[in-house]
Amino acid sequence: MMPLQTFRVPGAALACYGDIGGGVPFLFQHGLGGSAAQTAEVMPELPGVRRLTLECRGHGGSEAGDPSGFTLATFTADAASLLETIGGPAIIGGISMGAAIASRLAVTNPKSVRALILARPAWVTAPAPENVQAYREVGELLSRFPAPEARARFSASTTAQRLTTDAPDNLATLEGFFSRAPLNVTAELLTRIASDGPGITATDLSRIACPVLIIGHGRDVAHPLAACLELAALIPRARLIEITPKAEDKIRYVSDFKAALSAFLKDVIDGKTG
Repeated sequence: MMPLQTFRVPGAALACYGDIGGGVPFLFQHGLGGSAAQTAEVMPELPGVRRLTLECRGHGGSEAGDPSGFTLATFTADAASLLETIGGPAIIGGISMGAAIASRLAVTNPKSVRALILARPAWVTAPAPENVQAYREVGELLSRFPAPEARARFSASTTAQRLTTDAPDNLATLEGFFSRAPLNVTAELLTRIASDGPGITATDLSRIACPVLIIGHGRDVAHPLAACLELAALIPRARLIEITPKAEDKIRYVSDFKAALSAFLKDVIDGKTG
């Protein structure tokens, strides 16, 4: 994966990473606090597909700009601007927050979306779902206390104690935010995005006409399987695949993720998705 360009949007310069050369474009967006490395980890080697990841404002190598731009609507608009420069419909996908961006893109820019991939979705339609409130909890602690004290307070919380058993990989992600620089940007991102929503309705989702892959697993508090099942019931052409939980076997998780992506992408390219 190579850095391709600096993509300028109103108020910020964003880093765009991807594969050099031709192929069907696949815009694959990362999760909250992530970067292009997150999508690269689970992307299979697949001829004929050109993966692109636009690092959102305040993520990876992208500028933060004004914190008022830390919204799912703005992140989606930035991705839509990139799609305009690519030309032609693209496969759109995302992990966690990236899945919310992808679902909003499919609703607001349907002609630019050839197929849709929603991996470990945290949002369906409602803003500020309960499953992402641990992110806001961390953001609020970082905004009020020095990082060491904020981390100590979180470690002593009922949220951390519950995640230790229920979803240790979610806990590890949250703990990493206490050292994610710059801390003020991290605090703003966590509090604002965890309070936000994709701004779409169940009716919008029912009108998505392209092929859709949904990927999830059963041991994920932040990205509950219930959200995957709800999306699969709402979107007419959705295919749901359950993979190995990351907390149980990270290697199998990555392998299963790659296999699910590979099979779906091949079907899309070969026209076998119906």
